[in-house]
Amino acid sequence: MEYVNKFVDYCTNFISDGGLLFGFFLILLESFVPVLPLGVFVALNVNAFGGVVGIFLSWIATCLGCFLSYTFFSFLSNRFLHKFLSSKTLEKVDKAIGKFQKISFSNLVLVIALPFTPAFLINIICGIARVSKRKFLFSIIIGKVFMITFWGYVSKSLIESITDINTIIIVSLMLVTAYIVSKLVSKRVNLD
Repeated sequence: MEYVNKFVDYCTNFISDGGLLFGFFLILLESFVPVLPLGVFVALNVNAFGGVVGIFLSWIATCLGCFLSYTFFSFLSNRFLHKFLSSKTLEKVDKAIGKFQKISFSNLVLVIALPFTPAFLINIICGIARVSKRKFLFSIIIGKVFMITFWGYVSKSLIESITDINTIIIVSLMLVTAYIVSKLVSKRVNLD
């Protein structure tokens, strides 16, 4: 355990020495490289810059990263996807995309708000499915607030948090709140 604490301290110092831009860049990079651990980067930002700044910095960076990733895959699918897939494969892809295009705004927010949802995959699917930019942007702005807050809160210890009833209640309340907020925004801005 002592070595783990030393490693966490080293990583926290490394990020705080790199400054806010370095912490921002790590989170932004995670949106494009799926093997990078978002939860770890958020926890390190929270440890390096404090709760409010670390969570806010991580939220802005992940929203921007997800939107850039979505835009890239949307552009890529419009230009190249149909050229390289066989008609049989394209038919299956179009069928799956058609189902995802019909996802409601509230359900998309919930999927994004879930802490273990791979953001990279959601960005790709939404980009290829041509989910409207407006719908995607609003959904990541709302959903990521709750996911990033979860990772900032859980930074104490993932295993301890998963088995702690208080954490489970807080995460459940955050998901219910994300759903309610998404319903209110959806009605007000007409995103479905």
